[in-house]
Amino acid sequence: MKKISILIPVYNEVNTLEEILAKVEGADFCGLEKEILLIDDFSTDGTRELYAGLPYKVFYHEQNQGKGAALRTGFAHATGDYVIVQDADLEYDPADYPVMLRPLLEGLADVVYGSRFATREMRRIVHYHHKLGNLFLTHLSNFFTGLDLTDMETGYKAFKADLIKTIPIRSNRFGMEPELTAKLARRKVVIYEVPINYHGRNYSEGKKIGWKDGISAIGTIVKYWIFDDSHGCHKGIGEDDNM
Repeated sequence: MKKISILIPVYNEVNTLEEILAKVEGADFCGLEKEILLIDDFSTDGTRELYAGLPYKVFYHEQNQGKGAALRTGFAHATGDYVIVQDADLEYDPADYPVMLRPLLEGLADVVYGSRFATREMRRIVHYHHKLGNLFLTHLSNFFTGLDLTDMETGYKAFKADLIKTIPIRSNRFGMEPELTAKLARRKVVIYEVPINYHGRNYSEGKKIGWKDGISAIGTIVKYWIFDDSHGCHKGIGEDDNM
């Protein structure tokens, strides 16, 4: 039986972690065996106390580094044939796993992006300027990569494990999204995009990405257009998008 690894980067999600884990446990994995990996990026709000007794692998960072660093840890330890990234908040719905996995299981795709902007039945209305920023970065990324994505910045991505394990991720924070997209484009892999449900949070609800991450993303898009690091050939070009 083939296996799916669900990577859950966690940072200060004491109010949502138990609920998202329940949703993941109740999800349809299309007949795949599952493993759940939690990567705690130095939570300080009581989240770490929730791990006691959980039947999952938990990896601890001893200082806060960012989502990119958490996923580096997760990709390195995943043992599944496929990998899906699941944020620990409630923005992305595990009920979408079947639509995310279908292109992989049917042998159509190497990578699947879950788009918040493709057609779907319903959506929560989110902050206009945040959406505008996401669309700007997507179009900028498309210009440099030649891809035709509607949502490059999506946090919902699924991969063939043997592919994602060979792509180096240098960015520690949210710059890993444009970096990964640029490297996938360089590798000329087959990418599918599917519509997903999205229940976006605002900043009062704990949303962490900010305008500095947007500025950093622009630099990341240009950097990996200039440098081909898709096989880890340019280790000296910079490893951190912290600002």
